[in-house]
Amino acid sequence: MNEPLAERLRPHKLKDYLSQTHLVGTTGVLTQHIKQGIIPSMIFWGPPGTGKTTLANIIANESDRPFYTLSAINSGVKDIRDVIEKAKQSGGLFTTKNPILFIDEIHRFSKSQQDSLLQAVEKGWVTLIGATTENPSFEVIPALLSRSQVYILNSFSKTDLEALLKRAISEDDILAKRNITLKETEALIRLSGGDARKLLNIFELIITSYNENEAIVITNETVSQKVQSNTVRYDKTGEQHYDIISAFIKSIRGSDPNAAVYWLARMIEGGEDVKFIARRLLILASEDIGNANPTALVMANNTFQAVSIIGFPESRIILSQCTIYLATSAKSNASYQAIGKAQQLVKDTGDLSVPLSIRNAPTKLMKELGYGDNYQYAHNYENNFAEHEFLPEEIKNNTIYVPGNNTRENQQRDFLKQRWKGKYNY
Repeated sequence: MNEPLAERLRPHKLKDYLSQTHLVGTTGVLTQHIKQGIIPSMIFWGPPGTGKTTLANIIANESDRPFYTLSAINSGVKDIRDVIEKAKQSGGLFTTKNPILFIDEIHRFSKSQQDSLLQAVEKGWVTLIGATTENPSFEVIPALLSRSQVYILNSFSKTDLEALLKRAISEDDILAKRNITLKETEALIRLSGGDARKLLNIFELIITSYNENEAIVITNETVSQKVQSNTVRYDKTGEQHYDIISAFIKSIRGSDPNAAVYWLARMIEGGEDVKFIARRLLILASEDIGNANPTALVMANNTFQAVSIIGFPESRIILSQCTIYLATSAKSNASYQAIGKAQQLVKDTGDLSVPLSIRNAPTKLMKELGYGDNYQYAHNYENNFAEHEFLPEEIKNNTIYVPGNNTRENQQRDFLKQRWKGKYNY
């Protein structure tokens, strides 16, 4: 049986590797590591199909090191220990040629599984290369993360993807025998979402739909026709990961619980990580609901804690409850917009001095210099409020927070108007 096109085209040398020039270009950090023969443990973080596994293989090949691989989906602590023992025997302690252990989807490893890697990394028995689509700050234990360099891989650019298609037509032994004309690429690239593997899977699907001796002209129209009639064949591996989570979030933001639960079910049936879903609910609870319903953040946080303990299949019920609650909640992005305005103001105005009246004055000298002078302690005044300027003089008239139009934030608006008179006169 023929290997998939993506596997047949997998490069084995750095010079053949497309994209990620910030890492593998002439002055790229990984290029320098390979030249120097010093390979640190590292985590590759990026979307699917950005070449994480390929890059790990190339590093092992070009640095002439033994290469071992594990998948976090089906490997336990015993598997890890067995591989580490083999690596110790094939490498040699504290040498620059210690074996590389590649772990795909390292974010799916439990804490105990990650703990089992620590000694091997510390002692230099292996050089760890982990691959993850999730932020390693959340998913990799601090002890392991501190011993690894984190490198970000980006989605392939349009130029990279077009170059990959041309390489497939000219260099692949099977496709080179076919009469293929690549007339238009926009539909292929749009469907790939910057995922090189997905692009090649779709491309191969289209090519194999033609008879062996038939001339093939790839246009946007033919791509749409062929893909629509074979959706299941190229999508069953769950590569619409980011499209579906986007639909899920937008459905909740749009207050449509029917659609939100449907997209939740799509992720559950596709085997999505429950913590990935719950983390997105946490972000949404603050970004899209915020102070319109502060309980939303509490609900989302409790959901995250619960599913982290329980796992599938029961977590589906908890996720459904939280999804419906957030979808039917009042919405506001006022907090999200406020921090955006504040950050832009900081970028525009730089490091403005803190007003003397609200500076801390822990020493005699600071008090003599006027630190804390004229500060009005709010609790000494009626309604625990004293009208005082807390912003730097240069930006004191800027409005950063504007309450949303909902019951709770209208109450906040009234409170601010009452206390601040004209300053918060929305």
